[in-house]
Amino acid sequence: MTDRPTAAPETVEESRLTVALLAAAALVWTAAMLWSARVTITGRPNAEMEVTSTAYALPGAVSADLVAGACVALLVLTLISRRRTLGATTRFAVATGTGLLVGVLSALPIITINTAGSLYAIVGGTVAAAATIGGAIAGLRIPPVIAAAAAAAIGVFVIGFVLNLFQEPVLELLGAGDTESSANAAQWFSYGQAALSGLAAGLIAYAVLRRARRRAGGADVRWPLYAAAGAGPGLIVVIGEVLSRTAGAEVLQLAEKVSPMDQLAQQILSTARLNSGLVVLFVGAITAILAVGRTLSPAADEDDPQSNSSSSETAYHSNS
Repeated sequence: MTDRPTAAPETVEESRLTVALLAAAALVWTAAMLWSARVTITGRPNAEMEVTSTAYALPGAVSADLVAGACVALLVLTLISRRRTLGATTRFAVATGTGLLVGVLSALPIITINTAGSLYAIVGGTVAAAATIGGAIAGLRIPPVIAAAAAAAIGVFVIGFVLNLFQEPVLELLGAGDTESSANAAQWFSYGQAALSGLAAGLIAYAVLRRARRRAGGADVRWPLYAAAGAGPGLIVVIGEVLSRTAGAEVLQLAEKVSPMDQLAQQILSTARLNSGLVVLFVGAITAILAVGRTLSPAADEDDPQSNSSSSETAYHSNS
């Protein structure tokens, strides 16, 4: 009789409740970002301010749609997997198609702002591309890792939202006053927020994967996957920034042409977002590794010379 092969722990599907909650949270996040962007853009009195507002809103909407596409695709895959096992190609196709559907629906509130020009079509296309990429990532056969990264990304968003509510008093504590000191305080605030977000990302990813371990009967994923999940939120920010600079490049270029001040602001914000994403990525990965490392017990050293010497001495005396 041959033993049935045991599925690798990283391939075990997440629970429907967990994935459904993640998908709901991601969709609420995305809807809030898109609604805020639409209200801000349509509330501007002239075309120049509409362009700059669109450029400011683009990266946040792209990041939110990346997570939404991944979470909804993961939910669809989880529901289908309860009935049948999907092959790698079918799984990837279903996930990518689901992400594309989320992207198309997300693009509608932006495209319908003004259908006359190409500006909002570009933004809508960028948002749709982000959700499609998120769905494709969910097609990888590592559901617990995708869920952990998505949960960490949502946690990072919540932390950023809460910290921004207290931004003014924190900036004052950091010495904000004139132009130079305000810029320095804003930079320290950005780095502090990124470090705190990375710490939270690593811990959340670790907690979700440890819960998945219990569902897998005690089998744990490999430690590099903990690092990947912890780095997920930072990677999402980096991918979102890259998409904004490439697919949405025309929008950013138009915003930079409004005035020299807007050009400088766009460059500063773009650099700050990229740097923050990298900080979250590395801090999240390191935190997750340290968290899982604390749970690992040292392996017994079978070649310990002292134990071998004692065993040999015991055997010698017994033979004597």
